[in-house]
Amino acid sequence: MRVAIDTGGTFTDCVYLAKGELRVLKLFSTPADPAQAVLEGLKRIGAGQALDVRHGTTVGTNTMLERTGARVAFVTTAGFEDTIAIGRQTRSRLYDWFAPLPVCLIPRDLRFGIPERVSAEGEILRAPTDEELAALVEGVERSGAEAVAISLLFSFANPETERRVEAALNILGLPVSVSHRVLPEFREYERASTTVVNAYLAPRIQRYLGHLVEQVSDQHSGGRVDVMQSSGGIIAARVAAREPVRTVLSGPAGGVVGASRVAGWAGFERIIGFDMGGTSTDVFLADEAVGGARLTRESVVAGVPIGVPMLDIHTAGAGGGSVARFDVGGMLRVGPESAGADPGPICFGRGNKPTVTDANFVLGRLDPETFLGGGVHLDCERTERILRAERGSLATVEEFAEGILRVVESEMEKAIRVISVERGHDPRQFTLVAFGGGGPLHACSLARALRIPTVLIPAMPGALSAVGILLADTVRDYSRTVMLPGNAMDTLADGFAELEERGRAEFAAEGFRGTAQRTVDMRYRRQGYELNVHWDDESPQRTVEAFHQLHQQRYGFSDSARPVEIVNIRLRMVAPGEPYTPRQRKSLPGDGSAARYAERPVFFDGSFVSTRFYRRDALHPGDVLQGPAMITEYTSATVLPPGAIAHVDRFGNLVISFQEASA
Repeated sequence: MRVAIDTGGTFTDCVYLAKGELRVLKLFSTPADPAQAVLEGLKRIGAGQALDVRHGTTVGTNTMLERTGARVAFVTTAGFEDTIAIGRQTRSRLYDWFAPLPVCLIPRDLRFGIPERVSAEGEILRAPTDEELAALVEGVERSGAEAVAISLLFSFANPETERRVEAALNILGLPVSVSHRVLPEFREYERASTTVVNAYLAPRIQRYLGHLVEQVSDQHSGGRVDVMQSSGGIIAARVAAREPVRTVLSGPAGGVVGASRVAGWAGFERIIGFDMGGTSTDVFLADEAVGGARLTRESVVAGVPIGVPMLDIHTAGAGGGSVARFDVGGMLRVGPESAGADPGPICFGRGNKPTVTDANFVLGRLDPETFLGGGVHLDCERTERILRAERGSLATVEEFAEGILRVVESEMEKAIRVISVERGHDPRQFTLVAFGGGGPLHACSLARALRIPTVLIPAMPGALSAVGILLADTVRDYSRTVMLPGNAMDTLADGFAELEERGRAEFAAEGFRGTAQRTVDMRYRRQGYELNVHWDDESPQRTVEAFHQLHQQRYGFSDSARPVEIVNIRLRMVAPGEPYTPRQRKSLPGDGSAARYAERPVFFDGSFVSTRFYRRDALHPGDVLQGPAMITEYTSATVLPPGAIAHVDRFGNLVISFQEASA
């Protein structure tokens, strides 16, 4: 049995296939040891069975955010030890004299230079002596380092010296990350930064995955563990332990895959994904007409640049567990601090700080009888008492709660504008796909604010990231910097063949057979940045034409007479994931009356309004619901405000439109 597990800040979601149908189990996360919740979920799903486990983990993300990684020794070419601290020449805030210095994970006493030099063409001009290598090993050993990152100048052109340095340092028994394996590409700072992050995460990720693999193997008859990458593909746990930098956006990447699959089944090609979890909100944009969700190699996580491929996801510190407070000026603030799973929101019985979840609860938007199938008791009296004490100068608890929602929705609206309006996309031309435990609670409000005409709430929205992990392809990415003129395209075949041979061998070792996808990074000569385009094996000239077209689309101009350069070649090996298409049910007109179970007051626009409550699992395709309404389910709840109309499609998704939009 294949099981996908997504570890979040508040809940751990487990999704698996049983008799052709997706099933979900939600457990409280165990932040002190995330593996506890994972193993408990596996025990409940298939005790003693052989399980194929796919895991989306936040261990890497949390390590970066909390700065709890390893003490890393950084080894580079002598004279360049401080480049890791100097960072880029460009600054995000050019005219801000008080802008903070770039984040550096390596203190000065852990930066080591080795006398060596490789030319830009890969010629070894100066090799370190055995005595110099021995001195380096002694210095690293005395430093108390827990991991080592090696990034020498131009090692992507010739890695021989890096291999020698690695071999010398291996005697220390520390995890060693080398740049020609982690990111064999030019741009020294980005390559060094990515290698440092890999080393920074390695000890903690290796311990976590090693323990998890051992426990799964012991308790589930030799079961297998794979891990979700930030690029939206699955890799083996041993590869993830060796290259943990590829997992820092593991969970959110599953959401991108899941939302794109569900939207595609429902017939929506252009989507804005909105994933609101317990600690944060992740947003992305995908357009299937141009290849789906965008991959980026210029990510910054917790202030640190990372150059490996990642899905282009923007994160805001606004989740269901985000804590509300008043600042010294009396202004209401929400987040980025989160109550997480422990102690959690007030209504869960242990927390004592107001959160977004508590605000939704006191406004009537969470049903204590159906929350997580009734498995979690929500304490109404305690929540109202603490919110009353924390409301500041606001007159009522409801006014305080409504203010919390307005503030957090403003933050989420800004996040969506970053990935749409600020990148030249009109959100009115997209469908908002809302998921995560909190996404459906806020989707309609955000859609109205951004004038998005349609909202799609998938089936099992609170576990959609785990669904994406379950259905994702197995993927490995390979790259190499070549720096060739455009008229040298005929020489790329050998480079691609070498990368493909390596990819097929690694896939075969894991029991997979994959297909190769070839792309190249191109730019006009003397440009500073490049664009990635599909490589046409039959006609390299068509690749050049595709570059001109993409440049025109991205920047508004192109010049077919200007010479181009091939900067990097890239190869992606892909083995298809588990085939699955949801069962389509017959659609019949209805009003959802069979699913209606209560009518209660819910707070909308300053007052309580009588609102119908529906059980989502009792709705049928063809049912049409008029707002105000609440649609409750095991993994989430959907708020349907006055003026909104929800239609249940043949897959069980809720497709929401607005009366004012059609007027």
